[in-house]
Amino acid sequence: MRRPFALLAAALLTGALAVPASAADGDEKFTIKDPRITESSGLAASRQHPGIYWTHNDSDDGAYLYAVDSATGETVATITMSGVGSPRDVEAISIGPDDQIYVGDIGDNLGGSWPYVWIYRLPEPKKLRDETIKATQYVVKYSDGARDAESLVVHPKTGRVYIVDKNEKGGHLYEGPARLAPSGTNVFRPIAAVPDLEATDATLSPDGEQLVVRSYFGAIAYDWNGGKIKKRERLGVPFLGQGESVTYTADGKTLMYGAEGADSPVEPQDAPGGDASSASSGSGSSTASDGGGEGLSGNLKTGAIAAGAVLVAVLAVRGLRRRR
Repeated sequence: MRRPFALLAAALLTGALAVPASAADGDEKFTIKDPRITESSGLAASRQHPGIYWTHNDSDDGAYLYAVDSATGETVATITMSGVGSPRDVEAISIGPDDQIYVGDIGDNLGGSWPYVWIYRLPEPKKLRDETIKATQYVVKYSDGARDAESLVVHPKTGRVYIVDKNEKGGHLYEGPARLAPSGTNVFRPIAAVPDLEATDATLSPDGEQLVVRSYFGAIAYDWNGGKIKKRERLGVPFLGQGESVTYTADGKTLMYGAEGADSPVEPQDAPGGDASSASSGSGSSTASDGGGEGLSGNLKTGAIAAGAVLVAVLAVRGLRRRR
């Protein structure tokens, strides 16, 4: 029985030190390494390709989308959108039903002086390679006048598009038509206040039940409540510089926060909801953690299991030596 015990210990050690499954799920920290991406202003987790995140530059880059592999930080596909003219200020990206990518050319650095902005829609490619894809362009206006915005979300079940405008005093959630029309103008109307936040991005959970709106230095989670949003809690965000992006992971368990700049980092935080995430989401910023009574989770739990397996292996080896 000596040798089987030693083999069991070795197996436990090997399993404990193996790469955790979450590493393939795209919920680990990574750095965007593509030198072309210096103003990552939006982030969307792929539904078809695990661990892949779509992003884009802010302005003056052209009609490009980049698929970044979170395992390496490398760009694995560059999409050129055709049929959209020259983008002005691309600020947001979201994935809706049927794996449709929505891109928000909705920024207005002139303080809300453009009479209209644009949204582009295109299918997420089934294979990741450099290619040109024709997109549908939609003209967007606000019912209460032009404004700056950097946040766009698409409801994962209804496909309805929403925008949160950017205002240092707080903005509003704007609702688009039930279906965007490629001809004519799509009017977005305010349906809820988003106070106390200068919104730089937003994301809806994959089940459509939670909305998270972020600013440069913080975020707020809301219950979606059919669009009549209810504040759930304030969230800490990691300090990454000019914080411009946030997205739920495809499984809805994690929020990924990004920033502008060369070699920009993307960092995870537990998504709100559930006992474990609720306990940690409020302290998930670069400030000091609450510590105390939180249970083991994530890398800490993996480390504890690995340490236990190492102890078992050491004891097994010692036992064998004593019996020789």
